[in-house]
Amino acid sequence: MPKMKETDRMNAADARLDRQFERISRQVPATRGFLDWVRKPRLHLVRIPLAILLVLGGVFSFLPVLGIWMLPLGLLVLAVDIPPLRRPVGDAIVRLQRFISTTRRRWRARFGRQ
Repeated sequence: MPKMKETDRMNAADARLDRQFERISRQVPATRGFLDWVRKPRLHLVRIPLAILLVLGGVFSFLPVLGIWMLPLGLLVLAVDIPPLRRPVGDAIVRLQRFISTTRRRWRARFGRQ
């Protein structure tokens, strides 16, 4: 199997990140407008502080209103501007979604659909 060049890896990481944004937009249609807006190239001055606030909100998810959902979303938004984060964040989001779907299937199999 031929070795991948660094640019091919980055393009693959970019594509995976784009697919994850699209998947979230499909799963939660209310987020489509926000995710499309936040990914615009000229908004990096807004995107980085927003991503940091989301990550901090995820860390403090034990408080009311804040939730653990903020952590992966913040990392996903931060990965748009920081190329070295794109691959690990994309991989982690894929693993998280697989874990959630597997857990749901097991839950349904054990307790049945209600």
